[in-house]
Amino acid sequence: MRIFGIDPGSQRTGYGCIETDGSRCRLVGCGVVVSPPRVLFPDKLTCIFDELALRLDSFRPSAVAVEGVFYARNARSALTLGQVRGVALLAAAKAGLPVAEYAATAVKSAVVGYGRADKRQVQRMVTLLLGLEEMPSPHDVSDALAIAICHAHAGARPEISGRPPGLGAEIRSWRRFRPPV
Repeated sequence: MRIFGIDPGSQRTGYGCIETDGSRCRLVGCGVVVSPPRVLFPDKLTCIFDELALRLDSFRPSAVAVEGVFYARNARSALTLGQVRGVALLAAAKAGLPVAEYAATAVKSAVVGYGRADKRQVQRMVTLLLGLEEMPSPHDVSDALAIAICHAHAGARPEISGRPPGLGAEIRSWRRFRPPV
């Protein structure tokens, strides 16, 4: 199964496509969409949409995973990011692909094992999990790959998730987790 991860950003939107057989993941391709400077915001959104649509068409994934809504101190930044996320979701919907959304803490938990891991830790684990010779750069690319890996670890179910893969909504602690028999 091919999974396309997107890390939305108004300046740089990272994307990464992985292929998984259920136990191992391998890199198919990755990159970053850089919005042109000094253009109107609607034109930036158009550029991001066009590039993501092009990449989705070329990589032909089975599903798309996007970083979910986050809380920001600056309302303007949160609104801008929300609009970029909307464009990413629209590109996936226009391609007819199922979309999953994951909170940043869920992605970090799935990839690093710690929901408050820093960007460098995520970058190193993505490199290790995908067997890459060098770390993906910039961080937007490694974050997009981490989102795709998170979706692969979640069993590649297209659903909105704010919890680490493997935790049901009723389970509040790892101490109470009992694997299904």
